[in-house]
Amino acid sequence: MTREELKVLGLTDEQIDRVMVSHGKALNEVKEKADKVDGFESQIEDYKGQLAERDEQLEDLAKKVKDNEELTAEIEQLKETNKTTKTEYEDKLQKQAFEHKLETTLSGAKVKNVKAIKALLDMDTIKLDGDALLGLDDQLKGLKESDPYLFEEEKDPNSPQIVNPGNPDGGSNEPDDPFAAKLAKYN
Repeated sequence: MTREELKVLGLTDEQIDRVMVSHGKALNEVKEKADKVDGFESQIEDYKGQLAERDEQLEDLAKKVKDNEELTAEIEQLKETNKTTKTEYEDKLQKQAFEHKLETTLSGAKVKNVKAIKALLDMDTIKLDGDALLGLDDQLKGLKESDPYLFEEEKDPNSPQIVNPGNPDGGSNEPDDPFAAKLAKYN
């Protein structure tokens, strides 16, 4: 929303400044999350590169020493270790992808406290299927009904705004006394 649109709604300059500051904070949080996603993807590519490099090294070693049984056994052991490490990396990446998707989905659901909501969710029934979290929507719907205070209120933009009459940001009703400062000086 722009400053002009806020002025049309009847907000004062001070109120507009407050709204813009609040909007800026929210925008920065979203930008930080997006930056984390970029770092996440580069980390995945880095892991894949490391694993491919190890596989190549093991294949080269296997070709060079086919005659030596000890080295062949060690290479097989290294291959098995590499396979286990690859599985561990993939599990870590899957877990990171799940956590990231869960946090972005919860933020999109206007959750006030992501950590509190996570504690109330049955994580065993939530699964990441491609780019969707299965089993989360039903749990969130249930929580919205049972604990609505955990979610931000959704305001209807077409609902009327009730405003008290008068000037809430106005000064006091006391008249300005130009001599008050001089009197205070002598008291």
